[in-house]
Amino acid sequence: MNYGMHIVITISIYLILALSLNLVTGYAGLLSLCHAAFWGAGAYISTVLMIKVGLPFVPSAVLALVGAVLLSFTISIPALRLKGDYLVLGSLAFQLIVFGLLYNWTSVTNGPYGITNIPSPHLLGYEVASIQAYFVFTLVVTALCAGTMYLIGNSPFGRVLKAIREDEIAAAALGKNVPRYKIVIFAISAGFAAIAGVLFAGYTHYIDPSVFSLTESFFVLSLIIIGGTGNMLGPVLGTVLLLLLPEALYLLKVPDTIGPSLRQIIYGVLIILVMRLRPQGIAGEYRFE
Repeated sequence: MNYGMHIVITISIYLILALSLNLVTGYAGLLSLCHAAFWGAGAYISTVLMIKVGLPFVPSAVLALVGAVLLSFTISIPALRLKGDYLVLGSLAFQLIVFGLLYNWTSVTNGPYGITNIPSPHLLGYEVASIQAYFVFTLVVTALCAGTMYLIGNSPFGRVLKAIREDEIAAAALGKNVPRYKIVIFAISAGFAAIAGVLFAGYTHYIDPSVFSLTESFFVLSLIIIGGTGNMLGPVLGTVLLLLLPEALYLLKVPDTIGPSLRQIIYGVLIILVMRLRPQGIAGEYRFE
């Protein structure tokens, strides 16, 4: 039973990441490869504030969210002049810069050795320590985040994002401040990714830079490419499918020596098939060109 809860907790954390990236890529049409940077920012900021500064969990989590939002400005504002492949390269460079900081700023992040003994969340005097408590806590946070993102996507703000995605010039001609919308959606997406980072750090009690590498940014992007973008259903399906795949290989008794490599091969084949046969993903509405 505990293992099943562990799987659900992991899926919930990645679901927040997938849905938040979907706001940028699926709704605004901005392909980003730096989402793991905001995820890592949330995890590291909250962890450092709790361990080295001594702040309680809630203020640390709030400041982590604020820190990730401020960090998003360093990519969203310069990226206003970038489109298409150039935006992808810009976000890629940003991801590498943040990873380099996490890896080399050893006085704060402890570098490649990571940070251990991260305390469990404390809420209203109660420590969320057991896996059962964290299961409930994660589901509640994920539901709140998903509900908020659903409201954003179906609000007038979300409809403007879709208009920008389809025809940026037409949206600007209608009086919409396109640069401001891009900056705001990057900030919102980064804030939700930071929440996922806080949950991850509190659950695993250990973080290191490798968790928030470019590979993870590619993986989160794969979740929404395969599941689909531009709505809520696509990222949910993609997240569940790709995170349950390792469990299927385990049930098939695939040896541990080839399991991880086989999983990466299957991910790659799925992406190729989706982009070739159904560019909008399994249940998405935005068609990648």
